[in-house]
Amino acid sequence: MSAQTSPAEKGLNPGLTCQESYACSGTDEAIFECDECCSLQCLRCEEELHRQERLRNHERIRLKPGHVPYCDLCKGLNGHSPGVRQRAIVRCQTCKINLCLECQKRTHSGGNKRRHPVTVYNISNLQESLEAEAMDEESKRQKMTEKVVSFLLVDENEEIQVTNEEDFIRKLDCKPDQHLKVVSIFGNTGDGKSHTLNHTFFYGREVFKTSPTQESCTVGVWAAYDPVHKVAVIDTEGLLGATVNLSQRTRLLLKVLAISDLVIYRTHADRLHNDLFKFLGDASEAYLKHFTKELKATTARCGLDVPLSTLGPAVIIFHETVHTQLLGSDHHSEVPEKLIQDRFRKLGRFPEAFSSIHYKGTRTYNPPTDFSGLRRALEQLLENNTTRSPRHPGVIFKALKALSDRFSGEIPDDQMAHSSFFPDEYFTCSSLCLSCGVGCKNSMNHGKEGVPHEAQSRCRYSHQYDNRVYTCKACYERGEEVSVVPKTSASTDSPWMGLAKYAWSGYVIECPNCGVVYRSRQYWFGNQDPVDTVVRTEIVHVWPGTDGFLKDNNNAAQRLLDGMNFMAQSVSELSLGPTKAVTSWLTDQIAPAYWRPNSQILSCNKCATSFKDNDTKHHCRACGEGFCDSCSSKTRPVPERGWGPAPVRVCDNCYEARNVQLDVTEAQGDDEGGTLIARKVGEAVQNTLGAVVTAIDIPLGLVKDAARPAYWVPDHEILHCHNCRKEFSIKLSKHHCRACGQGFCDECSHDRRAVPSRGWDHPVRVCFNCNKKPAWTSLTVVTGKSLLC
Repeated sequence: MSAQTSPAEKGLNPGLTCQESYACSGTDEAIFECDECCSLQCLRCEEELHRQERLRNHERIRLKPGHVPYCDLCKGLNGHSPGVRQRAIVRCQTCKINLCLECQKRTHSGGNKRRHPVTVYNISNLQESLEAEAMDEESKRQKMTEKVVSFLLVDENEEIQVTNEEDFIRKLDCKPDQHLKVVSIFGNTGDGKSHTLNHTFFYGREVFKTSPTQESCTVGVWAAYDPVHKVAVIDTEGLLGATVNLSQRTRLLLKVLAISDLVIYRTHADRLHNDLFKFLGDASEAYLKHFTKELKATTARCGLDVPLSTLGPAVIIFHETVHTQLLGSDHHSEVPEKLIQDRFRKLGRFPEAFSSIHYKGTRTYNPPTDFSGLRRALEQLLENNTTRSPRHPGVIFKALKALSDRFSGEIPDDQMAHSSFFPDEYFTCSSLCLSCGVGCKNSMNHGKEGVPHEAQSRCRYSHQYDNRVYTCKACYERGEEVSVVPKTSASTDSPWMGLAKYAWSGYVIECPNCGVVYRSRQYWFGNQDPVDTVVRTEIVHVWPGTDGFLKDNNNAAQRLLDGMNFMAQSVSELSLGPTKAVTSWLTDQIAPAYWRPNSQILSCNKCATSFKDNDTKHHCRACGEGFCDSCSSKTRPVPERGWGPAPVRVCDNCYEARNVQLDVTEAQGDDEGGTLIARKVGEAVQNTLGAVVTAIDIPLGLVKDAARPAYWVPDHEILHCHNCRKEFSIKLSKHHCRACGQGFCDECSHDRRAVPSRGWDHPVRVCFNCNKKPAWTSLTVVTGKSLLC
């Protein structure tokens, strides 16, 4: 040291001079040590330096008598954590730096530097200083944790008990922008997990509840914030406990493990049991198989600044024994971690998901348990940010919320094979194909994201579900797979024209790209099977809750009754039973344009006899007016109206004027041509029914049930509305949704839209829920995937 700064003259701290030389010349005695400036400072330098805005909040301590500074070289290399910094033992007067023993050997043991003069610090003063500092630091840390309390984060039913991100941060009692890590603990019930966390992080305070009783004191997942280490500490339920919903609670443990940066597996067994290795091995496999993909998706979906690591947490196996030696202590050449890896291999478990696995043991001859070794190991791992970086508490909550939303739902315990701690059934969709029984391979709740069911294998055909789907052959040859559905009419036909064409030329197969590609009765004979000509078949899976394969083309009768029901809402006589109004309305719907509507025919156009309710009205095919049976009993051909050469009903006046050619314009003839087809079909159907029973004497309810499409729920099984649960009565009518086939009241099914996948190309009645679904279009068929409407 310089003669100008004699230690004897300064007295308090021999050899400690200002290291800044900012306001002094570097000869003044050091009074302060600034941890963030990494220097000793005199009174003047400390005042001038920290007057600046950017340095104002630096933490400084006033030097006490006998103070020993930190090693200047260690300070820069090891950061600011008190747990790894070394105190100096000498000060090099030439280099003007303080050195610990290791740094002195490394930098001043050879060359010219070994001749540098040094000042040796008082070792006894150093020990006293270190002890006093350690006590002060311990007291400060303990005071920081005095107000910490734990809270229930997730209950035993896997339901998160915090409402949102802000509520999570408020209960943790930390700052929203605070970067922190997550430490969780696992182990068998009764092994002292809560006790371990209380003594490791909170100096013995009962932050997490402990109990001497046989009942488990931790139900669900609890969390607390450690302000000293800046970690969220999570306590979990014990394994092997007698609990209900065992499968769900076990699955909950893996969700906690997935959001953790450091996992403690606590065991109190004198020897490491196989269940420890099976738990960690199965957890590793399930993490890689189910959670890695979801964590990546959560990062992208939530737009997180800090990506969620797809590599799992570090693991510390904390092993406390009483009567046996710790792992590896009988053979000092064997590393405990290598012995643990050997046990994993022998059991066929491979913990590849974890970033590292460490062993920390303690033998307790006399209580209490020594947790200091565990604490030091935790602090070292928490400082390592190469694999898992600290993140905001909001990111932690979003990750937990995403995993809970994805992997949730009941798991029947009696169906689980517990050969694994985390079987695939805990995380994959529980739906089974109704035809072949194979399970869906996708994650749970994939339907919320619009992802259809998928299976690993192909399905087999089942007559019960008729799971054979047609795809357009022409589109397939162009590289597309477009599903086509046999139905009663083309989408371009009006409802009644389509019905007429269905009765005349059979069902149609219509492709949205190619149009109508097939009619079942296109020719009088020799019609080929569509499979041989225009479509190819695909056997697909049948998943519960989907609308099936929509191949039913037997809704022609119901299409007819839909019109009758429309009239039933405005004709009160229908509520009393069978009525002529049905026939009158149907006649108007398929009548040629020149016919007078039944509603306007009140009396016979010739004899003026008024029609009663049960009287039949007849239309003359020549003039289109309405007559009674006696005034229109004659027949003759009316080719000028498009009825061809066959005799049809005409009135007496038109019969007598049969030699007079009616003046029908070409435009009018074209307009009538289409409607005559429908009328001819209607008369053919009516005459056929008349040979068996008079159509008007069939109760509408009986006809309706007979005409019910296969996917409709029968009327006698519908007791209440499928949506609002109102019971049906005489005053509350039942209505079928044309999409799902369930029964609804009018209020819950008043919407109208086309359902082409069911063969309804024009707006028909649908329920409230089906109306909210995306538009029903042609279904794309992919092997192994379901068809969703």
